[in-house]
Amino acid sequence: MSRGEAWFMHASAAAVCGTGVVLTAMVYAMEPADEFALVNHPAQPDFLHAHVLLAPLFVFALGLVWLGHVWVRVRSGWQPRRRTGLALAALVWPMVASGYLLQVVGDPAVRDALLIAHVVTSLGFLALYPLHLLARRSARAAAASG
Repeated sequence: MSRGEAWFMHASAAAVCGTGVVLTAMVYAMEPADEFALVNHPAQPDFLHAHVLLAPLFVFALGLVWLGHVWVRVRSGWQPRRRTGLALAALVWPMVASGYLLQVVGDPAVRDALLIAHVVTSLGFLALYPLHLLARRSARAAAASG
């Protein structure tokens, strides 16, 4: 994976995760000022739109990373950071699928199940991604010192 691909992955992940975190806070942690409001915050639709519009960039970055990083290491048996990497790879598919299906499913029960799946897998990704990157940094430091 090139340095540019890595930066594209990090930037798209930060953008999608950032808008997702803010959107989740608006939906679940805020109360609407007006009891008849359809949203909890006036910027909530803007963050939803940004999240949905940035997601394809993130998915494209995931495809680049999958080809040039994940699949190469899985096939070669490469071990460093393997646990966090495999966990991220396992979380990405249901996270992306549930996010896209949320946009088209009309049944409230299915929509609620997809929303729970999307939030849970996204929180898992949000927790593991920095750990995966920190493990890389500590592995580089160990290799440089020893």
